[in-house]
Amino acid sequence: MRTVDLVSTAVANTFRSKTRTILTVLAIFVGAFTLTITNGLGTGINAFIDSTVASMGASDVLTVTKTTTATSTGPQKYDPDAVASASQPGGRPGGTTEVTALTDQDITTIGGIAGVEKVVPVTSVSIDYVEAAGGDPYVAQVGSLVAGQTPRIADGSAPDDGSDTLQVALPSALVTPLGFADAADAVGATVTIAVTDPVRTQHLVEATVTGVTEDAFGGTTSLTTNTALEKELFTLQNTGVPADQLDRYASASVTVSAGATPTEIDQVKAALSDAGYTGTTVADQLGTFESVINGIVLVLNAFAIIALLAASFGIVNTLLMSVQERTREIGLMKAMGMGSGRIFSLFSLEAIFIGLLGSALGAVIAIGVGTAVSAQLAASLFSDLPGLQLIAFDPVSILVTTLAVMGIAFLAGTLPAARAARADPVESLRYE
Repeated sequence: MRTVDLVSTAVANTFRSKTRTILTVLAIFVGAFTLTITNGLGTGINAFIDSTVASMGASDVLTVTKTTTATSTGPQKYDPDAVASASQPGGRPGGTTEVTALTDQDITTIGGIAGVEKVVPVTSVSIDYVEAAGGDPYVAQVGSLVAGQTPRIADGSAPDDGSDTLQVALPSALVTPLGFADAADAVGATVTIAVTDPVRTQHLVEATVTGVTEDAFGGTTSLTTNTALEKELFTLQNTGVPADQLDRYASASVTVSAGATPTEIDQVKAALSDAGYTGTTVADQLGTFESVINGIVLVLNAFAIIALLAASFGIVNTLLMSVQERTREIGLMKAMGMGSGRIFSLFSLEAIFIGLLGSALGAVIAIGVGTAVSAQLAASLFSDLPGLQLIAFDPVSILVTTLAVMGIAFLAGTLPAARAARADPVESLRYE
């Protein structure tokens, strides 16, 4: 029997007992559906985390602070060098913590560490409000771009750090309140930013809007500035402050050598630690969350695999019954010269085909259900997290899942296939 005939015969034999086959396929479908959905859940959430990491800074950029032994609870000793630090990377608002200030001497020391290419002190700017021409002033925060940062832009472009022009990107939440018709209307307009110095003198700075950023992680009123605007606001905010009090920074943005590997980045972290500093990447800060998501997906996948193992017993039962019902047929095929290997292949192909039906059905329906659920959640429950596709499907992952299910089906079919291959043709022909 040719291979093509073997495959077509296996497919035809699968539906000899339609009810039994359908029930077995449905059992496999449950496991395949669950595996596809859970893998899609992990893919969607991790993709959102990765895009968030990219929007906050490059993987080879470290946020460096002075190492402190202070605990988060209980009375703390007064530290005259402590300064407030934004609790989120990239200048995003959302609370502050106290850290020991870095000085210009610290910046020089950090720059001399092997593997460090550039050090930029992170300044802190607190503005009074932002307003557009003819509109009302609104309270906002300032978050400058860090090295490698690629903020999500709804319209226009991100501020250019290499430009001397004062540039700002507005959050989408402020577009309408400031009097703009939409994001496109805001791009190219001029806004006024107010900042007050230590002697309560208010300064007004005009900046050009280059784009509108999408809201993410609580930064709904955070302006994104370029370096020129940040320096201007910082200078005006500290008008009258003694020069020796200006070199106090909450943190520094450190760029390691171009093309540095993860191992080399870890070596830079170790060198910083030895010098009394702590260096972390955005991936470090979000890595724990990603690990938790992967752990949850792993547990859910375990339940799906248990369902598939249970379904494999259905395959064994289906094919064992098929072998018993076709005993005389098997004897006839052997009597006509069909070898044990071809008999084994015939029943193995039936098992694989059952696995293919169940996994394909599970994957297709899972993609349809997952896409619909993800779209509905994105428009309702997760509408404040633009860019989040809760359930996303990776073609490679779906293919691997399908092949894995077919592999389980093949293994489940080896026992009945082996029994059929070992059948004695004379005894099989006598079987009633």
